[in-house]
Amino acid sequence: MESRAPEWEFREVWLSRDQSRESARQHLTAAADTGRWELDRVHLHADGHRVIRLRRRIYRMQRTA
Repeated sequence: MESRAPEWEFREVWLSRDQSRESARQHLTAAADTGRWELDRVHLHADGHRVIRLRRRIYRMQRTA
C-alpha cells in the first residue's frame, strides 16, 4: 500500500471589519460543522478586513478488488 501526503481543498472567506468576532465565530463554526472545514490561516489586513482560509481533506476512494 502506497503512503501519500494528504490532499487538501481550500476555501477563502472574506469578513468585513464591521463584522463582530462573535458573528465571525458563528459563521466559521457552522462551516466546520456542516462541511468538515478547519481553520488553516487568518490574514488581518491594514484596513481591518480579514481573509480566512479554510481547508478540508480530500478523500480518494481506492478500488479494493
